[in-house]
Amino acid sequence: MIPSVNNEGSRTIGLLAYLFGPGKHEEHVDPHLVASFDGMSPDPGRDPNATLKELHQLLDQPVMALAEHARPAKHVWHTSVRAEPGDRTLSDEEWADIARRIVAATGIDPGEGQSGCRWVAVRHADDHIHIVATLVTEDGHRPDDFRSGARAQAEARLIEKELGLHQVAPGDGTAAQRPTSAERHKAKRQGRERTARETLRETVRRAVAGARSDEEFFERLAAAGLLIRKRTAPSGDLLGYKVALHDDLNKDGEPVFYPGARLAPDLSLPRIRERWSGHPTPDQEAPVRTRPSTPAAARRATASAAWQAVLVIEHGDDAVVAAHIAAAGEVLDALAATSAAHTRRELHAAATAFERASRSHVRTVRGHDRVLRQAARDLVHGGSALGRGEDGASTAMAIDMLTFLITVAVHWHARKGHAQQAEAAARAAEHLRTAYQSAAAQSLGVLHARGRRLSGPVIQRQTALLRETLPGLAERILAEPGWYALAATIAEAEAAGHDPAALLSEAVERRELDTADQVSDVLVWRLRRTADLPADASAPPETSTASDRNTRRRSTTRPSTSGRRRNGHEAPGRSR
Repeated sequence: MIPSVNNEGSRTIGLLAYLFGPGKHEEHVDPHLVASFDGMSPDPGRDPNATLKELHQLLDQPVMALAEHARPAKHVWHTSVRAEPGDRTLSDEEWADIARRIVAATGIDPGEGQSGCRWVAVRHADDHIHIVATLVTEDGHRPDDFRSGARAQAEARLIEKELGLHQVAPGDGTAAQRPTSAERHKAKRQGRERTARETLRETVRRAVAGARSDEEFFERLAAAGLLIRKRTAPSGDLLGYKVALHDDLNKDGEPVFYPGARLAPDLSLPRIRERWSGHPTPDQEAPVRTRPSTPAAARRATASAAWQAVLVIEHGDDAVVAAHIAAAGEVLDALAATSAAHTRRELHAAATAFERASRSHVRTVRGHDRVLRQAARDLVHGGSALGRGEDGASTAMAIDMLTFLITVAVHWHARKGHAQQAEAAARAAEHLRTAYQSAAAQSLGVLHARGRRLSGPVIQRQTALLRETLPGLAERILAEPGWYALAATIAEAEAAGHDPAALLSEAVERRELDTADQVSDVLVWRLRRTADLPADASAPPETSTASDRNTRRRSTTRPSTSGRRRNGHEAPGRSR
């Protein structure tokens, strides 16, 4: 339940006329009072003899009773209180009780013998009410409405619990602006699944992912089909931007533009430019491309980047951690935009959910997040992946490691008391787990079948190796359906010249695996990435392209005998 206290206004009659009217786009249905300060206020919505003027005069009476010089210039207080989309439809009586509790909690009408303001609660839709009050009490004073917005939110949390409604995590003012009722009704009339604001926010986020300059950012916006207006200073310097959809028009037939800051706090041009810090611009890059050039290679590089980021989030300074979490959002956006159809929906949902987790009051220090932002860039430039073969298997590998990364972000936000961000990251992780099941099914199925075909002596040797190397996890792994896929991977790594005991030790070093859904799955992808094995076990290693093999050698880490360091970085230490 979301109370939204608006700035004070000066015309009671104007606000009442809007609330009892049809709305901007005929979205107001059956407007009527559900409660008022005296329980007897005239209701222009249901009583044919009541008028807006009569209600207006009743509410404004304490204001008009003051000497003209003593009247506040802005005396109208207004809040909407909205239920969550999944909540049941509340009755008028329930909304009336909610209204009375909100005005009491905010100091508008505190009750208990204290002088209050005059107010009414108007309902013109199933899911919300509007409360209008005039900010002069019956005895001619200003009400004690200091921080009324925060007080309304606190009361809403209690109401949600008592009425069995969806319990909203306490906010911190960093969330993106929610679509208005008018925007939602307009989207419904136009047959859109989402509002223009939501579509624009997602499109701008994708354009930001891995970008390195204003020029590249605006080129991506234009390529996505958005209308763009830039705001410049007299000197010609770019100050800001607005975007619009071609087919989202106002009543005059003109496109409806949204500034970046109105889409999300971190999508203003100054905040976007912070992401370019520490990156070479596209024209400064080496003419010979040395980064991953295929979807599969980009996904392997993404898995490695996520692996490195985990240690930063667990042990880094807050400002650096915040930057890495924001960059992880870019990676999710880029992965969702370039993945195959059977995983795209869940990956989009994960990216959308994680958007809320990418912002907090912890100020980000950019530049340290270059590896993750480069991974997002590689995904974009690598192009769309197929849902099978090395593309599909490396997608599963990337999703597996990103799930772990996002889970670590959940824990960090929880430790910092960022309730909304932790909840959003947890929802993103659930979507990633669902996407992983779709992405990994074929590849793990091939490995499982290969493992079942291993000879008895080989399986016995693998079992003994597991019990000796991972005594605390061995029995759990052996009982999992994925054990045969892991056995096949161990055999493949051994055939390629690796020490399987060292690989397994590295895979779990400083990383507890007790929280993993399937430990065997986690170890399969870690071993295949570390041993530079093809993600897709259905194709022999020699069929992978030279480009992919070279990229894997650069973007993955080779096993070391000590298992202590990789490419100058300590191996991160915990499983999802």
